[in-house]
Amino acid sequence: MRESKDLEFKETITNSFLKTVSAFANYRDGKIIFGISDNGDIKGISNPVQACLDIENKINDSISPIPSYSLSIDENTQTITLNVKEGFFKPYFYKSKAYQRNDSATIEVDRIELNRLILEGQNMNFEDIPSKAQDLSFSVLEQKLKEILNIKEFSLDVLKTLELYRDSTGYNNAAQLLADNNNFPGIDSVRFGDNINILLDRETFSNESILSQYDNILKKFRTYYEYEEIKGSLRKKTELIPEEAFREAIANALVHRTWDINTHINVAMYNDKIEISSPGGLPKGVSEEVYKNGGISIPRNPIIASIFFQLHLIERFGTGIRRINEAYRENEKKPIYTIFNDMIQITLPVLQEQNNLSDDENSVFSALKNSTLSTSDISKATQFSKSKVLSIIKKLVEQGYIEKKGSGRGTKYTAL
Repeated sequence: MRESKDLEFKETITNSFLKTVSAFANYRDGKIIFGISDNGDIKGISNPVQACLDIENKINDSISPIPSYSLSIDENTQTITLNVKEGFFKPYFYKSKAYQRNDSATIEVDRIELNRLILEGQNMNFEDIPSKAQDLSFSVLEQKLKEILNIKEFSLDVLKTLELYRDSTGYNNAAQLLADNNNFPGIDSVRFGDNINILLDRETFSNESILSQYDNILKKFRTYYEYEEIKGSLRKKTELIPEEAFREAIANALVHRTWDINTHINVAMYNDKIEISSPGGLPKGVSEEVYKNGGISIPRNPIIASIFFQLHLIERFGTGIRRINEAYRENEKKPIYTIFNDMIQITLPVLQEQNNLSDDENSVFSALKNSTLSTSDISKATQFSKSKVLSIIKKLVEQGYIEKKGSGRGTKYTAL
């Protein structure tokens, strides 16, 4: 056996085990085995019956509130196993401090994590907390409710039904997130060129309804990853990345992110992929395997999730990841899901190459998308020499990828 997130060894009985009792009671069931060294050698405990009484007294006198636990003695090894249950009345303190497990170590929780424990102990989410701002307007939400749900009259009763307003406390944080203006972090969108040193476009969507943020980042996506091919009288829309997958990834980020930390959702757009990074790791009780195979069936922000569902921005809870995977079913390249303790990143690869150009030619072509630039501008954007830019431009013009505008010093180029 080896120590882990839910297993700790103690060779002797000292007060240090009480920090781990606090951690297990705050987060997940765990056990502490007394009489085993850190490297797993069995040492045993002399007079284990008396030792159990000592352990019990230490817990009852030092942990507040008292957690649910049990003790058992292994007669063969003379070891004692303390099983601690995750509690309902969080946080569980030891000497006025709450603890959590970090792999096989026990550490004190920070202020943000302590606030989350307090809310959980009150059976609340961050979105349930009364909003500091109570002078809120909801024109964006009103418009979408009328368009999609055919609501005739938008009133306070509608907001109560959506669980955004309570007579006793007023608007909550969920209401502020959906209001026309809010003070929460938003979505930071960056469009890169051939590498991260080439920044072509950056825009941050914040201080607006998360519904507006969703719409605005979708417009940005369409600018760079969708185009129309005209063949005769027919127009054909081509998606370099499936829009449905991007929609699901953004909605997933807004619905499941942690809103109590001042960090934007980051959307990094590259020629060959998009990376969506959302603050907050996996919700409690959801494993990485479950997330990657099906998604999150219990949203971190249930009020927001319910409204997104009613507005048809997400399907049934827990289907988002499956829908992203389905959008890539026929494609060789698949989405990549990277899970960190404090962040989830979804990488969406392009479905197909845009053209048969070389990397250098694609860099110039990408710089000219949605832009009209001079050779000097292109040189700065791509970090290529002016002579190299002129050579590439000549080829791109000949092949019909870009067109020349103006003449002399006023000559500029744009993508077709």
